Amino acid sequence: MHRQALRIALSVVAVCVAVLLAQLPAGAITVGGTPSPVTGNATWFSGLGGPYGGCGLPEANVDSQNYLALNVQNSPGVYSDLPRPIPAADASEIGMFDNGLNCGRWVQVTIGPNCTGVNDGAQNQPFCRNGSWVSDQYNGATLNMVVADSCDDPNAWCKDDPYHIDLHQSSLNQFVLNSQPVGNMYPNSWNNRQVTWQFIPAPNYTGDINIGALQGAQPYWPAIAISHLPNGIHGVQYYANGTWTDATMDSDMGDDYIVAPTTGSGTAGSSYEIRVIDASGSLVNNGRVYNFSLPGSCLPNGCSPAYTPISYTTSTGPTTTPPPPTTGTCTLTSSVSNSWSGGAQLQLTVTNSGTSLLTGWTAGFTLADTSETITSSWNAAVSQSGKQVSAVNASYNGSVAAGQSATFGVVVTGSDATLSGLTCGPH
Repeated sequence: MHRQALRIALSVVAVCVAVLLAQLPAGAITVGGTPSPVTGNATWFSGLGGPYGGCGLPEANVDSQNYLALNVQNSPGVYSDLPRPIPAADASEIGMFDNGLNCGRWVQVTIGPNCTGVNDGAQNQPFCRNGSWVSDQYNGATLNMVVADSCDDPNAWCKDDPYHIDLHQSSLNQFVLNSQPVGNMYPNSWNNRQVTWQFIPAPNYTGDINIGALQGAQPYWPAIAISHLPNGIHGVQYYANGTWTDATMDSDMGDDYIVAPTTGSGTAGSSYEIRVIDASGSLVNNGRVYNFSLPGSCLPNGCSPAYTPISYTTSTGPTTTPPPPTTGTCTLTSSVSNSWSGGAQLQLTVTNSGTSLLTGWTAGFTLADTSETITSSWNAAVSQSGKQVSAVNASYNGSVAAGQSATFGVVVTGSDATLSGLTCGPH
């Protein structure tokens, strides 16, 4: 994420020296949501980097100019950058940005106390060192903000603190207390604060989604940005060849997806039908289908602006009735991604071993002993009963074509991470 201003640190609790943390395996956090408010550092930045920021929308097209960034990584004591999107082998280090899946979601932020010490985000240093936390007249001020960017800088804020957030500078004095904007919190009393925050549905939501074509979008690269959602975006499906197919996210820019045409086979006259999945895994507007073509200004050589609005019509289903879903068959394999004394990180691979589309899958395995515990998981809903563990696909990886695979991961805490009885089937 490109920063255009010096950051002024805010802080949470003092952090152990990062050198010591670096000796421990990275701990996975629940990146999909915050069921109750969490506390973290806050910093500020002056604006989104061009042309797309971190989520794939230019600044002018973000739902609100009160926006923020979430951490790409959760890697205490390690300040180097992982590839983006973060691969499954390093899934335990995925930060609250969640490889873009938290883009477009709304967050309610509440101002906490100031730090009287030093909180400069220095590597291998605690937050708020040589000081204490002091409440003042701004405590309790709140503001609703939308996730529009990512923080991946090599400092303690972006790497050590899983709940750090980076706030748009122009929003700092828009925080509301006693029904009035605070007005002068920045710079008068903006030193090193704590904030608490949690995800919320889009406040006072009206209308429908926005669709735009990205710079360079054309029939052979139909890249679109989707925004103005009631509860974020976790996936896009396009209708082609008689079936709904999961679109590919554009890198980890969570508002952007590459779709395929319903008609036209990638020519200038192509038309598209899509539906959108939100952060709860539900289809937006009960599965409403959005029908559109690329704007004429994008043909034939691609769109010139960073964002070109797309007009669309809607329907309750595809113009051509899809065939009944097929189930396919699958196999499950596992491998050890990382291990340490008392635990291991495992990657499990679901492979469609049939000849038809797998539209959803379940997987299961048996741990070596009842003392073994699944302490975190990703890319699947995982549950444990004694030694038995079961998993169901996430909303975005249940569709697996014949011969293709989907992966999920778990962290097993205990002395023996050996798995047996691996099973897989349709869901």
